[in-house]
Amino acid sequence: MSKQVLNVELREKTGKGICRRLRAASRVPAVVYGKGMEPICISLGLKDLTEAIAGEGGRNHILTLQGVPALEGANVIVADLLRDSLKNHARHVDLHKINLADKVKVQVKLNLVGTPTGVKAGGFLDFAMHTVEVECLPVHIPAHINVDVVELAIGHSIHVGDISAPIGTAILSDPKAPVVSILGRKAATEEEAAA
Repeated sequence: MSKQVLNVELREKTGKGICRRLRAASRVPAVVYGKGMEPICISLGLKDLTEAIAGEGGRNHILTLQGVPALEGANVIVADLLRDSLKNHARHVDLHKINLADKVKVQVKLNLVGTPTGVKAGGFLDFAMHTVEVECLPVHIPAHINVDVVELAIGHSIHVGDISAPIGTAILSDPKAPVVSILGRKAATEEEAAA
């Protein structure tokens, strides 16, 4: 997983009015929390945050903070991100301080690979689960997990338990949960021919 450096500023005051003024100045209010530390209120540039979590891996990028002495060089990942419902800009972000030697739990995007044989036969793809929860060291967080769907026929499904986890990661989501299915009638052409 890639690392990004993020410049932050300490927020002395909190509240709706302060947050409104920060957003008007293209800054995002944020809180940094973690094991064995008191939460610290900060702000960061909207553009900087957007660039830091852009691309593959998104919110799972490891961010290194600078600009606040108490957080200088701290590694964090985005734990929660509140977005504006109209403009889709970040309104508030919770950053979780991590130790690179300790495992973390994160949501990782699933990427379907190939065109299923069931779709070629007239079935419909039902992509039910787009992310899975994984546990691993921060440096092993995958940008995505590929799911090969080429052999998937009508009436068949791939479940979480069928997905092979990347090296160094463990998938924590329910192994019986369906990820992708091919819906449709198996022998539609044979039934039509018989009629």
